[in-house]
Amino acid sequence: MNILYCGDKNIGDGVMLSVLSLTKYVHEPLHIYILTMGYTAAEKTYEPLPRSLADFLDRRVKMQNAESSVTWIDAGALFAAQPPTANLGTRFTPCCMLRLYADRIDLLPDRILYLDNDVLCRADIADFYAQDMDGCELCGVLDHYGKWFFKRNPPRLDYLNSGVLLLNLAEIRKTGLFAKCRERCAAKKMFMPDQSALNKLAVNKRIAPRRYNEQRKLQKDTVLQHFTTSFRFLPWFHAVSVKPWQIERMHSVLKLHEYDELLSEYLSLKADYAKGDDHG
Repeated sequence: MNILYCGDKNIGDGVMLSVLSLTKYVHEPLHIYILTMGYTAAEKTYEPLPRSLADFLDRRVKMQNAESSVTWIDAGALFAAQPPTANLGTRFTPCCMLRLYADRIDLLPDRILYLDNDVLCRADIADFYAQDMDGCELCGVLDHYGKWFFKRNPPRLDYLNSGVLLLNLAEIRKTGLFAKCRERCAAKKMFMPDQSALNKLAVNKRIAPRRYNEQRKLQKDTVLQHFTTSFRFLPWFHAVSVKPWQIERMHSVLKLHEYDELLSEYLSLKADYAKGDDHG
């Protein structure tokens, strides 16, 4: 099973935790790819995810399955050659848009599951991953809020959240979807740039059930939970943003203890990485 993460050094905690959650439920070899880079934009510098973390996680996933792997890829040259110029100053880091360069990396396999670093796995994803993708560019779940506001073909709801995307890179290379998205991100400023571009330009996409990208509240059938920003109306209207590695807030704000065992293992793993312990 092929998994893709993208970002700078700030995704480290999330990637560690997300990968750990995958090892609990994925029984086949995991081949994890991390696209990262160093970059300076809008007077802010982004440092790449340390290669040492990828190497550490490579050793960890091999403990679960000797055929598993974690591969660190510097995509900085590709990004610099075609930066998303119009969207470098948005609240989303430029590194978030690295997934739009995946078609340019020959090392990446034709089928790969992209995950945001704040996505946790809590059930087997084999059926979702193995679905027929013939002629389909990507498969994802409707965005919890955006599906009501961004409709390409009203009244049909078809605006996908880009935090969990099963990508058919062979088809994407054929249709030029990512190339078109890169061009749009370079020329037009957008809200949630790469997600907006993907939804605007994807021609052949499939909508998956909510359980494969639960963005609101944990359900009994949730397979992948995505800890996005949500909104609460009581006792006043306010935004709530809690990431899974913020353990105290997971308990106090979300009242969520579902992942306590996983979080305990994550803290131990994080401590091992901090002291350079690779478990031999």
